[in-house]
Amino acid sequence: VSDLARRLFHQLPVPDKKRLFRRGYCLTAPALAHILERHYYKIARHPGAGKFTIPVADILHQLRLAGDLAPEPVPGSLNYKRVWEAEGTVGFDKEGRPTAFITVLTDAGGKMVTAFPGMIE
Repeated sequence: VSDLARRLFHQLPVPDKKRLFRRGYCLTAPALAHILERHYYKIARHPGAGKFTIPVADILHQLRLAGDLAPEPVPGSLNYKRVWEAEGTVGFDKEGRPTAFITVLTDAGGKMVTAFPGMIE
């Protein structure tokens, strides 16, 4: 992770940010930008995608917690997934149903590709 990315992430109000940069689990600035652009309810793009309805700091906190799960391979892909169940509703899945599940997709090296409310089908 570059120094610029680290400085950007250190400005966010999230406890224990270092856990987002672990060797086997890493959130990059482009991945965060993708997650917010495609999966944050305040950005009215991609209407068929799951949308987070919690504050950005809470999204980051949930992504950090998901890093404690063991990754599972995604069938038919080179990516891995972690499915985290939060304590309450985090948003709506792609069908528009409220959900407490968050799916985090990473590449083989552990860099996050995306994260969204709901589960992979």
